[in-house]
Amino acid sequence: MVTAPLVHLTNQITHTSLVIGLGTIFTASLFCGLIDRLRGVGGTMSTSDYSYITIFEGILLYASEAPTYHIILEVALVLWIIKLLFFTQKYHPNASDKPTPEEEESLIHDWEPEPLVPPLSDDNKVPESPIVTGMTGTYVTVDGKKCLNLATFNFLGLLNKKNIHEVAETTIKKYGVGSCGPRGFYGTMDVHIDLEEKLAEFTGREEAIVYSFGFAAIASAIPAYSKRGDIIFCDEGVGFAVQKGLSASRSQLKYFKHNDMEDLEKLLLDQEKKDKRNPDKAKKARKFIVAEALYMNYGDLVPLKKLVEFRKRFGVAIILEESLSFGVLGKTGKGAVEHFNLTNDDVDIVCASMSLSMATMGGFCAGKTFVIDHQRLSGVGYCFSASLPPFLATAGSEALSIMKESPAMFQELREKAKLFRQLLNDISEIRVEGFEESPLIHIYLAHSQGSRELDKNLLDQIVSDCYQEGIAIVTAKYLESQEHNLPPPSIRLAVSVEHTKEELTKGAQVLKNVFEKRCQ
Repeated sequence: MVTAPLVHLTNQITHTSLVIGLGTIFTASLFCGLIDRLRGVGGTMSTSDYSYITIFEGILLYASEAPTYHIILEVALVLWIIKLLFFTQKYHPNASDKPTPEEEESLIHDWEPEPLVPPLSDDNKVPESPIVTGMTGTYVTVDGKKCLNLATFNFLGLLNKKNIHEVAETTIKKYGVGSCGPRGFYGTMDVHIDLEEKLAEFTGREEAIVYSFGFAAIASAIPAYSKRGDIIFCDEGVGFAVQKGLSASRSQLKYFKHNDMEDLEKLLLDQEKKDKRNPDKAKKARKFIVAEALYMNYGDLVPLKKLVEFRKRFGVAIILEESLSFGVLGKTGKGAVEHFNLTNDDVDIVCASMSLSMATMGGFCAGKTFVIDHQRLSGVGYCFSASLPPFLATAGSEALSIMKESPAMFQELREKAKLFRQLLNDISEIRVEGFEESPLIHIYLAHSQGSRELDKNLLDQIVSDCYQEGIAIVTAKYLESQEHNLPPPSIRLAVSVEHTKEELTKGAQVLKNVFEKRCQ
């Protein structure tokens, strides 16, 4: 009874549609027949004779000479239209249509709401997370067990620096623990300006902008510049934060094979040909190359010099994600641009998270002033998120000061990464890939178990066994249904400058023993 109005409304719409449709058919049929007849008459009449033939006479003339089935069909259509217009029962709501209280209770009891979100797939289910207690450093206490930490990204060991703790404590006493407002709405504090100035100075760029979340830096920067109608050439191996920025841009995406410069050149040449065929459209479309300096999903190094060559040759801008390379590559830790002996003008924008080498929170982008200022109006994560808590900003500033005063730490970190990689290469059951100086190392099974699920299960068992042996490591996790190019299963290891040779040797030996045991 509750649905009766909807049913009657549907019937009324159907009847109206039938009337319109049948009326159109009838009118067209009659009109065409009448015109044909008048044209036939016109063959034996002069132009002046047309004035003596009225429309009514034409209809009678047509009716007298038209085929019988035409007349029957048209009369039937007229009668059906009259019935629909004047004899169809109209719907008049009345009190009897209202359900009784018992019926209402029954309907409410039987009603089942649709789920707010679809059921979680297996790869989206929240795994049980190990619980860390105490401070994280080269050792970490996981679920009450002290383990050698080869899992977290404390590359420069700044997380435990006493002077950073003291600066953060002083800031909390002065500013409190949060800002409670976006940067444009009384969320900008002097410590944010100071951090941005120090980041610009450290990177050698004109200006820097700070985000309160590292993920948001690159995810906001890409759509701030690239819009619908623009073109992005992107490495298919980029991480999830970059992928989200690409999706938000709504630009035309052209993925090239991971670190394959020949494939990228082919895409650029194809686009160049299209631009020549339609120069007006080409003038309106901006073009970007998006890549990571050290790839989070693989640990390998971008061939940045080749990207810069393409930038100059094809007139594209480069957006470089440097979360892993900042504070790692280069003589003074400035990142991939310094590592390749390029100039800051060769790369238009660099973005990085501050939660890795700098051991704080948030992220930043750096570039020319007019480029960075655009993000202050268009960077979604900047405009609509509460600003970075002040004590994390001063912790970041202090971290930059330590990095500036102790450049030897960067070379030491890279040497230890190379050492650990050499130790891992002695394990025959695994395959070690990536850039030799990367402190992030992915290790893969040398021989697959036959499926992705079996490989993941085996790696999870190895991680669990290592935990029992006092080594904290993790498998690489992905939202598998959402990844553009899903990497193979791997264990992800992280090296810190504070790790000793003995600790790295111990970690590699435990891994070797566990792999040999599990892969027999």
